[in-house]
Amino acid sequence: MFYSLLLHFNLKNSVKDQTNTLQKVFFQSIEKFKMNNCLSFVDSTPISYDDFGKYVIHTANFLKENEITKGNKVAILSQNMPNWGISYFATTVCGAITVPIMPDCSEVEISNIIKHSETKLIFVSEKLLPKLKASSIHSTVIIVSIDELADAPKSTNTDTNFDQVNPEDITTIVYTSGTTGKSKGVVLTHANLCSQLNMIVTLHPMHEKDVYLSFLPLPHLYECSLGLLTNIMVGASTYYLDKAPTPAVLLPALKKVRPTTVLSVPLVIEKIFKNSIYPKLTATPLLRFLYKVPFFRKKMHQKAAKELMNVFGGRLTFFGVGGAKLSKQVDQFLIEGKCFPLAIGYGMTETAPMIAGTNPSMVRLQSTGPAVTGVELKIHNPNKINGEGEVWAKGANVMQGYYKDEIATQEVFSDGWYRTGDIGCFDKNGYLFIKSRLKNVIIGASGENIYPEDIESVINSHKMVIESIVLEQKGKLVAMVQVNKEEFEKLYNDWKVELCEKTDQLMNELKEHVNSKVNKISRVSMVIAVEDSFERTSTQKVKRFKYV
Repeated sequence: MFYSLLLHFNLKNSVKDQTNTLQKVFFQSIEKFKMNNCLSFVDSTPISYDDFGKYVIHTANFLKENEITKGNKVAILSQNMPNWGISYFATTVCGAITVPIMPDCSEVEISNIIKHSETKLIFVSEKLLPKLKASSIHSTVIIVSIDELADAPKSTNTDTNFDQVNPEDITTIVYTSGTTGKSKGVVLTHANLCSQLNMIVTLHPMHEKDVYLSFLPLPHLYECSLGLLTNIMVGASTYYLDKAPTPAVLLPALKKVRPTTVLSVPLVIEKIFKNSIYPKLTATPLLRFLYKVPFFRKKMHQKAAKELMNVFGGRLTFFGVGGAKLSKQVDQFLIEGKCFPLAIGYGMTETAPMIAGTNPSMVRLQSTGPAVTGVELKIHNPNKINGEGEVWAKGANVMQGYYKDEIATQEVFSDGWYRTGDIGCFDKNGYLFIKSRLKNVIIGASGENIYPEDIESVINSHKMVIESIVLEQKGKLVAMVQVNKEEFEKLYNDWKVELCEKTDQLMNELKEHVNSKVNKISRVSMVIAVEDSFERTSTQKVKRFKYV
């Protein structure tokens, strides 16, 4: 009876394009992939697509019973878990609008998002409930425990008579956590997201046999679109960690799940390379000498890449990196390693998110790849010398605007083009190379563009450095550096006694090292050590505005 109702729903709402709303994606997938594993924690029994469908229908009817109707806002405040996907699709299926909230948001941020979005109901995990109760908003919304959805559905109603969703209807409002400090609600329709899903599977075809290990936060559109939504559309299996993705948690999970697909931000793979791979490649004077010779370096990279493949379970076919620029050193390692399936994506929340990208057969050093199918890219007002300028985008995946912020919306659109705020250029084959954020560019004394990210990449490659940011102060370049304390202790056994003296010595050495590797206009005048990690966005980009 349950699936005869679903079939009736599908037939009644049949159109030529069956994937132009997430509502249709859901009903197609639970019918087509009934017996497939859908969602699970790494050490738990997976939920089948059949059960996933039932849980979503039950929860969607619960929303209806609580007067959540088409166009109402439903927030999700939770760490990654199978129930996150259930609550997301339940909201979508009944025609409501999801408002995903990052778990690391403060009480004030949570309150502001709920108020601004006019949220009526919120799914919240037990772990994050104290944050909600500490905010000033908890008494004005319906609070539902997300932990209990699959164990005890809130409604036993299996009715599928939901409001029909149209492609132009809003499906989600995603609040950005950008590097500028001002959060805005990005309005995306079913057409925006479904066009993105089709772009993704066109670039890299996925299928129901794919197994995905998720460790990036689901409220971020990078993980939600390329991970959860795409996997549901193709019938793939998705596994979640029940703890933070530390090496002690991630490594055993990789062995158990043996994923075919993984999405990552650069910081994750950069840490693996810097802490585990590079030290082995340069452990002795002979190895350091050989590593400088391209022929031997490539051979060493190929051997190390095979070992890395085994660490990831041995059957990886797609390792997607996005959210920030991958360091040149790590990019070179993965490309020269050959067997490790690196893929690069570029985009932003406002474009749902990807507008350029590669599959593992297309990668080129430091390029994000060409525009994905269905997206137009151009360089606005390119520099006549090097062709660099702001990247503009146009496509069905581009947002409708910022929620209740017409001024901000008008600022980022020009003649139908979305202004990304990134500086880039194309090579002769149409591959895009991102240079910097427009707001990050430092103008040199003679009017030259200085890209702080390029300088930071050199600094961060030093073994004594964890991370850095380069800023302009009184016309000079200053680097703020978080020192690698473990390496510092190895170098200076008496560091506790002479910490200040040794730190100053290291900063001077680091300044000489960096300035020997960058062009004249990019040389730093001062390197300053900082103790704490820099504050980062959900995609691990440093919040520069905090340090200007």
